Amino acid sequence: MRRTLPGPVLRRLLAALLAGAAAAAAIAEPQNDEPISPLPLSVAVDPERAALGGRLFRETRLSRSNTQSCASCHPFEHAGVDGLARAPSASRANILRNTPTVFNAAFNLSFNWDGSARSLEVQADQVIRSPAQFDNTWQNLLATLQADAGYLAAFKTAYPDGLTQHNVLDALATFQRGLVTPNSRFDKYLRGQHDALDAVEQEGYQLFKGFGCVACHQGMNVGGNLYQKFGVFRDTKPGRRPDEAPDLGRYGLTKQERDREVFRVPSLRNVALTAPYFHDGRAKTLDDAVRTMGKVQLDRTLSQQETDAIVQFLRSLTGEFDGKPLALPQQEPAPR
Repeated sequence: MRRTLPGPVLRRLLAALLAGAAAAAAIAEPQNDEPISPLPLSVAVDPERAALGGRLFRETRLSRSNTQSCASCHPFEHAGVDGLARAPSASRANILRNTPTVFNAAFNLSFNWDGSARSLEVQADQVIRSPAQFDNTWQNLLATLQADAGYLAAFKTAYPDGLTQHNVLDALATFQRGLVTPNSRFDKYLRGQHDALDAVEQEGYQLFKGFGCVACHQGMNVGGNLYQKFGVFRDTKPGRRPDEAPDLGRYGLTKQERDREVFRVPSLRNVALTAPYFHDGRAKTLDDAVRTMGKVQLDRTLSQQETDAIVQFLRSLTGEFDGKPLALPQQEPAPR
């Protein structure tokens, strides 16, 4: 004779089973409530288009002078930056800003310090046509590339419609989307390897969160996904040359008063390798940058111990490229 459990008992048993399953799932896949998430270990991109984009990235004929390429300002051996306070300008009439790193750029909300480009394709187009940068035209550039049999064949293989303006920009963007530097020690820490950071680095991370740095520097790219005024609590004039007018940031694009001296928050990935810092390169060292941010953004004067701890934490954000830890030419990757 079949027996059935009373309704209330059955419901309690079912609830217990569901709770047990949820607990088991939580153990198997621990929840990450941190404001920063690890970079993916790999990113899928079309290999033929990425290879073609890599060739274009190093191609000096993208510039009218045949002397500048994307790699000129974004050398991989220097963490994707030129190491200068400001990028060199092809026109004396223009003063360019500090060069952001090309690594992990695909995870940013927008591109350039003022966010003037909403995609990697638009950003590449701006650089090619800008009188201050490549100073080229699409008519001239396409004619140059079409005269190269190697490019014609490569584009015909990678794209059904061959060599076009759209496909040049797509190839460059595809290549850049693959420039990811995962597996930093901090990423390992977030994935559960807590001994990947030492005590000082963990203290620095807690200060980074406790002081509110993560209000702007969060997410997968530790920044890059919002805009903020530079100088929330204090005027940033002391960092400018006496004869230099303030950089108005996004105000130059929007003409909205709320955007005066507002910039895209930079990513802090690999930040220990990308000095100097800020849109005008005013901070020569990471220590200088951390102290400045404390004063002008948080209205806080950091002690040397606090500064050192945060700097040590930021150093743990240095990732790997092509399976090797990033390092500047004069540096050796720290053993771990």
